[in-house]
Amino acid sequence: MTEESATLNFIEQIIADDLAAGFSPDKLRFRFPPEPNGYLHIGHAASICLNFGLGEQHDAPVNLRFDDTNPSKEEQEYVDAIKNDIQWLGFKWAQECYSSDYFQQMYDWALQLIKEGKAYVDQQSAAAMAEQKGTPTTPGVASPYRDRSVEENLDLFGRMKAGEFEQGSYVLRAKIDMASPNMLMRDPLLYRIVRKAHHRTGTEWCIYPMYDWAHGESDYIEQVSHSLCTLEFKMHRELYDWFLDQIYDPAKLRPKQREFARRNLSYTVMSKRKLLELVQTKTVSGWDDPRMPTISGLRRRGYTPESIRKFSDLSGISKRDSVTDVSLLEYCIREDLNKTATRVMAVLDPVKLVITNYPEGKTELLSAENNPEDPNSGTHELPFSGELYIEREDFKEEAGSKFFRLTLGNEVRLKSAYIIKGESVVKDDAGNIIEIHCTADLDSRSGTGTEASTRKVKGTLHWVSIQHAIKAEVREYDRLFLDEAPDSHEDKSFMEFVNPNSLNVIKEAYLEPYLKEAKLGDKFQFQRLGYFTVDKDSTADKLVFNKTVGLRDSWAKQQPAPVAQNNQPTKQANQGGGQPQGQRSALNEIQKIAKKYTNLSGDKLAAARADIARLAEEVTYEELEPLFQTAAKKVGTRIGAMIVLGVLLNKGQERNSEIDSFIASGLADGNVELAKEAGSISK
Repeated sequence: MTEESATLNFIEQIIADDLAAGFSPDKLRFRFPPEPNGYLHIGHAASICLNFGLGEQHDAPVNLRFDDTNPSKEEQEYVDAIKNDIQWLGFKWAQECYSSDYFQQMYDWALQLIKEGKAYVDQQSAAAMAEQKGTPTTPGVASPYRDRSVEENLDLFGRMKAGEFEQGSYVLRAKIDMASPNMLMRDPLLYRIVRKAHHRTGTEWCIYPMYDWAHGESDYIEQVSHSLCTLEFKMHRELYDWFLDQIYDPAKLRPKQREFARRNLSYTVMSKRKLLELVQTKTVSGWDDPRMPTISGLRRRGYTPESIRKFSDLSGISKRDSVTDVSLLEYCIREDLNKTATRVMAVLDPVKLVITNYPEGKTELLSAENNPEDPNSGTHELPFSGELYIEREDFKEEAGSKFFRLTLGNEVRLKSAYIIKGESVVKDDAGNIIEIHCTADLDSRSGTGTEASTRKVKGTLHWVSIQHAIKAEVREYDRLFLDEAPDSHEDKSFMEFVNPNSLNVIKEAYLEPYLKEAKLGDKFQFQRLGYFTVDKDSTADKLVFNKTVGLRDSWAKQQPAPVAQNNQPTKQANQGGGQPQGQRSALNEIQKIAKKYTNLSGDKLAAARADIARLAEEVTYEELEPLFQTAAKKVGTRIGAMIVLGVLLNKGQERNSEIDSFIASGLADGNVELAKEAGSISK
């Protein structure tokens, strides 16, 4: 195997092998074939990225074809939404096609099958036909109408098309093999009567081709070279080929069907039927509700095309169905927004802070960095005054040594401003704190270069000036389901696992005035809180923000430890998409991943780093520090320790000489990855 082939997924390898065997590159053609019976979801993104990605790799056309053969479920709304989603993801199709464009051709081919004795009209009930199908181990029984004459079948089929019969009274079946071990080959349906107007053809037709008949023949008409389907269609491949055999012209290209695994995501459902149930029961506000796994829902929540395409790359294309942890998707959007989102300050649960020694009525304009990850992002002005809002949870009258926020008698820094010290509180009659009084070190303003401005304190708080703040509505979203696989329970409906706290609406949040001109879709990092985007419900008088994702994965901490049963050891919740970890500690898991770190590259390297960063949330500094002394030759373990250290520092861990020494050794190391991780936290 060449180095290049080792990096290909198995679908890419199939195409590479075909080309190596002499298949002409100019005959490559792909298609994305959604049925317009619902909105696309994150699972469809795998197929979109695969097919359009192959088109980009090989400079080959990719058709967008709507398999619109069931007018009882399909609507123009879904067609429009699908087109919008694909364009938003950044892909362009060569031709916009519809199976309904080919209804006449498919009907003519069906007539050909009847004339050749390969199809017949059946008038039995669906239940009777199902019973006659037999089982996988016993042959089926032929329909009593299987041997109708060609003339009678042509007459009945013509009358079906003319609308003489009621829905469900007649069907056209292919005459194949009632004893085939593949149940799909036992005289499958070709056409049925559907008395409903089609979204494109209106009432022109009242008979509609079945999916299996329409799909392969549409591929053939469009001369698609590689018809890529999900695994549930693997058993359909034999039927796909049989249908093509009946109409194939050797002078034309014959499509090849190959299958890949669906992409399933934890803590959600991916069935269009179940997503539709969520919409119809008003469990969510619509297909684009930000809690939905639909592409339109993710877009509204603040996800970017780049993050979804990155997620598709990291998830990969496989031959076996599996469940990808939603934390990987969240990792991808964090990584993207970290590079691009402007940093601002917002207070969601405010309590008033009064700086008693700040000159009354004074206002200063401070300089706030837009994005430390982008040196060209610039700065914006941030007004400061003596009366501010801070987060209520950022203050305690008394707190332990691990509370690095504001307490009475202790100091913290206000982001981009001064160091303050808690002095006293004002309470209402019920004992609730309504004001915090503090003093500021007025020589300590950030960026002034004074000795006081360089003083180190343990905590940094975000804030907004009360006088200048603007009000906004903020919608905080959590996972829509409490169960990792809500639709996997035979005895329970997936609806029983809906998270009742998946949406928290904050009617009056306070934001710095820089956000006053924010527009639909603009994305920001609310410092210390997460990433937020402007929602379509915003008006000129009221901004509405959706929380896209937190700054770190906090879901694992919210979950109670499962109760051990049958004398088995308690297992930790499986949050990483791998195997349950038993009683192995998070640090042990990190060491296990880190040992192989230097042998990884590309997507696998990124996924391993994401796993380490996620597990780091459960590691304490006391556990980590011994790894600072890891032998230099065990560079993977040292990289893992550096990643964990970065997470701890981001959470407020105070630097010390051991940390500084470990970072310095990493910067001086010859390993590029170790030096890179050390450099990211050296400031």
